[in-house]
Amino acid sequence: MTRWLDEEEQQTWRAFLWTSRLLNEALDRQLQRDSGMPHTYYVILAMLSETPERRLTMSELARIVRSSPSRLSHAVTKLERLGHVRRVPHPTDRRTTLAVLTDKGFTVLREAAPGHVAAVRRHLFDRLTREQVLQLREILRAVLPALDTAGEAADIFGPS
Repeated sequence: MTRWLDEEEQQTWRAFLWTSRLLNEALDRQLQRDSGMPHTYYVILAMLSETPERRLTMSELARIVRSSPSRLSHAVTKLERLGHVRRVPHPTDRRTTLAVLTDKGFTVLREAAPGHVAAVRRHLFDRLTREQVLQLREILRAVLPALDTAGEAADIFGPS
């Protein structure tokens, strides 16, 4: 038997859907306007910047940014044309390709980051009290494991 959402759950669910969609759209608009790149490209550059030697295998990068390999390949091709990323063969596995963040890509990311962080603050964190931020984190900590069955985001909250 289906356990339907009650009125409060339905309102919360719809508010969550609208908020997450509108937040992503707002962040994408800000990055497009201020840095000329979609949010997806920013995330790719940011994830590469956080790794040793600013490089990841294409499959690992696809996993981290939650993208299909073909969609990621298309995005990396555009980032290559801009000189922000380059693809190189893996030194020990000829079947594997690495995506490498270039110095130009790192500079573009560094220039885009302050505006992006300001938009995240303006649209989300500045609207919450510290207590609400901590509550939101705990809510996400409760929900995420059921969705992340492979444990890929296990370290997203930092050390426990």
